[in-house]
Amino acid sequence: MAAPTATASLNASSYAPGAQMLLTINYSDPDTTALTVTVVVTDAQGNRSAPVSTTAVVDPLTITVTDDSGRAWTRVSDNGSVAVYRAVA
Repeated sequence: MAAPTATASLNASSYAPGAQMLLTINYSDPDTTALTVTVVVTDAQGNRSAPVSTTAVVDPLTITVTDDSGRAWTRVSDNGSVAVYRAVA
């Protein structure tokens, strides 16, 4: 399995105490795939249900954000390839 890749950037290079810090993370994993399962149920007389589907992600990604001062980072958004986290300087 290939390793995930990530890049990260902050919205500024320095902050005043109490200022909002925004961290943007671009990430991907070439092994992550979506899987769709479709089910049809048939009875003894040959009657069939309508097809129903469900999806799953194989090898999902998890993001963990920490810094060396112990501040809390809160996820603002995450669309599966770009995540934004917020903290207070």
